[in-house]
Amino acid sequence: MPDLTSTDIAGRIEDLYGAPLADLATHVQDRPPGMLAALLGVHDSLVFAEHSVALNRERLAQLIDGEGRIGAHEVPHVLDCARRLAEAVAVRDVQSATGLAVLQSLGRVATPEPPPAPAPAVAALPVVVANAAPSR
Repeated sequence: MPDLTSTDIAGRIEDLYGAPLADLATHVQDRPPGMLAALLGVHDSLVFAEHSVALNRERLAQLIDGEGRIGAHEVPHVLDCARRLAEAVAVRDVQSATGLAVLQSLGRVATPEPPPAPAPAVAALPVVVANAAPSR
């Protein structure tokens, strides 16, 4: 199962609901929680995790890319940054897999066609019922 980026998830949500993500987020604010709110939450968590991965990867590269050697003072910082990077990657992977699984289970419902217009009403004529009984 391929991991999706937040951009991929956003595109699939927009395709599913037929509106831009910003409009969908505004729409959800006035409604009780539902599937759309859950999908937007997964997307937001994925965006945050991707940002965290990028920041921690950059910081780790700075820590180990020194011209000097890594001393006892730098080791705890390297370990902490590597731990944070691992956590961010795990969150990103879980949110991506969750978003993909939910989106694969959903499909866009075609807009139902309006029912045909009712036929014009015909004025009802009085019905004369003949009495089968002989008259006296």
